Amino acid sequence: MKPTVYVETSVISYLVARRNQRDLLVAANQELTREWWETQRHRFDAYVSAIVLAEAARGDRTFAAARLEIASSLPLIEVTAAAMSVAEALLKEAVVPPKEREDALHIAICAASELDYLLTWNCKHIANPFIIRRMNTVIRRLGYEPPLIYTPQELLEG
Repeated sequence: MKPTVYVETSVISYLVARRNQRDLLVAANQELTREWWETQRHRFDAYVSAIVLAEAARGDRTFAAARLEIASSLPLIEVTAAAMSVAEALLKEAVVPPKEREDALHIAICAASELDYLLTWNCKHIANPFIIRRMNTVIRRLGYEPPLIYTPQELLEG
């Protein structure tokens, strides 16, 4: 059985974005994302949620269509009442800022659905080592196992 991974919107955005010419770090991350997608994705059962679809649909029409094409190619995982409850706890306990409700939902959907990994480039509110410890405490207190949170660079097989 393959490990499961939730593909958060930032990963899909990096896949379809124009190569960034001004920021070398972003350009490198885009390339690492493409490499992960092409060489490692097959090792996982990958999922998205309605939250990913909604976020992917925003912005420039051309890029939104490209993001939606990729996101829609992956199975949809349900946003359950349990996931909503976990997200509310993450927000209430200020693990994720209140204005970043969708980020809390990404984490909560993974935990409530018992997915193994959450793949993201959102290092401010999701793949942030300073909040992961608190996030894991809240999720475990609610009776779930937290997902392992990685960027595509970290989840490349060595």
